[in-house]
Amino acid sequence: MEQLHQLLQKIWEQESLHSAVISQVRSAPMEGCTKATLKPVQLRGDRMLQVTYQVGSKVVHENVDSSVAVEKWMGLMENHFRQALIRTTEAEYQVLISKKHKVSIKTQAKKSPAADLSHNRKKQYILEEGVPAAFLLELGIMTASGNVVAAKFDKFKQINRFLEMVADVLPYLPSDRPISIIDFGCGKSYLTFALYHYLHVLQKRDVMIYGLDLKADVIKHCEALARRLQYDGLQFAIGDIADYDRSTPVDMVVTLHACDTATDAALNKAVRWGAEVILSVPCCQHELFSQIDNEMLTPLLKHGILKERFSALTTDALRANLLDCVGYQTQLLEFIDMEHTPKNILIRAVKSKQAQETASWQQYIALRDGLKLNPYLERALKDILDTRGFSS
Repeated sequence: MEQLHQLLQKIWEQESLHSAVISQVRSAPMEGCTKATLKPVQLRGDRMLQVTYQVGSKVVHENVDSSVAVEKWMGLMENHFRQALIRTTEAEYQVLISKKHKVSIKTQAKKSPAADLSHNRKKQYILEEGVPAAFLLELGIMTASGNVVAAKFDKFKQINRFLEMVADVLPYLPSDRPISIIDFGCGKSYLTFALYHYLHVLQKRDVMIYGLDLKADVIKHCEALARRLQYDGLQFAIGDIADYDRSTPVDMVVTLHACDTATDAALNKAVRWGAEVILSVPCCQHELFSQIDNEMLTPLLKHGILKERFSALTTDALRANLLDCVGYQTQLLEFIDMEHTPKNILIRAVKSKQAQETASWQQYIALRDGLKLNPYLERALKDILDTRGFSS
């Protein structure tokens, strides 16, 4: 063990540690701990050793003063773990400790960058803090200096999360002509303006976005703001999801918090237009609440709050499978943290020849029939489903 102690002492004194992962528990330092990660950090001007314990799905941090860092590290290796992978700026060390505490150290010359000593790294957003964006100023999210207004920071994070999802689907959108996007139920249009800014201002793409909503005062405000910002490719109009139609191509359909079957109406439109990308955050899924029935699930369904949540999750699962059945690859993603709203699931679907249509249909009918459901979206897409050989 003395050889290991000397190595750790040398690494810490030379300030060459990048990171270390210690595993293979001998005796857990805390209940449920399976491994620990070590790295140097700078706190209040002092270099310290940060130990991050993996405890189930959670992590627990401990910051150790530099003067006892080696003893802490050595104690973990000697008493709690049998294996370590240590990365330094010059080499990697594989450490194995037998049941009888015999130490084996294998060294490989392999450079790593110097460790980032910042304790809390600044989150890298698509829309950066400190960089003013005209639409964020107009919407009251940023100050003229680029600082995010404290009360609006959750909205700032939500916008960036949305743009991360848009960035992921950018390869599916046309690059040889203007991108055509319909935003159903745009409301105050925080995300609509963000979408235009990201695609046109940051990505330099030609784009035409149409924001639709039933509220005349909201549309009037958004249209005035778009003209003030000189966002020529962004237009707003009063329109209903079910009645709106297009004769020109639509590349992406966005629908955020359209209530109940209004989401299904938008998904139906998107499929019929052949949209390459669909981004939908459903809201108020009431349709299946009164339909859902399964004797085995009575202990769950007899509680209104559980039945409501189960119905909402079932609705989105069925929607995702139906989209797969008509040629999309669909994912259900967390849009924003549950602590802010339970309505945080985003359906992201992209057209793909690799969609698992037959398997998705079999899964769909098993869930639908098992719960005795008759979903709106299936009825709306019946003719398309029939042409693909999917009959009820």
